[in-house]
Amino acid sequence: MTLMIRGGTVVTAETSVRADVLCDGGLIKAIGADLEVPSGATVVDAGGLLVMPGGIDPHTHMELPFMGTVASEDFYTGTAAALGGGTTTIIDFVIPGAGASLLDAYRTWRGWAEKAAADYSFHVAVTWWSDQVREEMGVLAREHGVNSFKHFMAYKGAIMVDV
Repeated sequence: MTLMIRGGTVVTAETSVRADVLCDGGLIKAIGADLEVPSGATVVDAGGLLVMPGGIDPHTHMELPFMGTVASEDFYTGTAAALGGGTTTIIDFVIPGAGASLLDAYRTWRGWAEKAAADYSFHVAVTWWSDQVREEMGVLAREHGVNSFKHFMAYKGAIMVDV
């Protein structure tokens, strides 16, 4: 799908300027004044409006089972609500139980996230320590693109790393 957003005030990290935005296949292809509209493009008049990149929520808990409860939002309802407010990407926490495989937990969260309405990524929590955890962190980084890990200094007796 080709989309032309016409005449809005485009806000970037560097500037705010009145411009058009041409998107094709979900990617921004051009930003500029009076861009030519490709044949078959959908045109949205953004005159008088701000055109901004989507936000990123770096701390979410979709479907999180935690201490006998489960978070009320799943990956569909939580990301759909986020999109309604302009957040286009979430970073959710994968939290394996103490002694559980980080890779298995990651695969579980990936399965839940298949229904997401927006982009997502993961922080993977380290809830215990061993050579297995160290090795799985490497696999997650190298083979699955996970670049954020967290350990807890709270929740003693549950998910706190105390080694």
